[in-house]
Amino acid sequence: MNVNKLLYRPLGMLFGVLGGLAASALFGQVWKLITGTKEAPTPTQKDRGWGEVLLAASIQGAIFGLVKAAIDRGGATGYDKLTGEWPGDTNKYVD
Repeated sequence: MNVNKLLYRPLGMLFGVLGGLAASALFGQVWKLITGTKEAPTPTQKDRGWGEVLLAASIQGAIFGLVKAAIDRGGATGYDKLTGEWPGDTNKYVD
């Protein structure tokens, strides 16, 4: 691992935290739009049904995955433009 990739690590962690906050806020808005309620169910809430809990988890997972990929890709692209070094994997296919 070269020095540039090591320097990118703290930035990647910061982007991850900010992305998590953004994804959480986005999920809250999407859930409110879909259901009209502020709070999504948690898996251990007794008064919520399986369908509602699994729907919330599916939507939340999709949003978090999408935001994480967008943040990671944007951060790597920006870092590459600034330094000329791609901070992630450069193999065509990674095992």
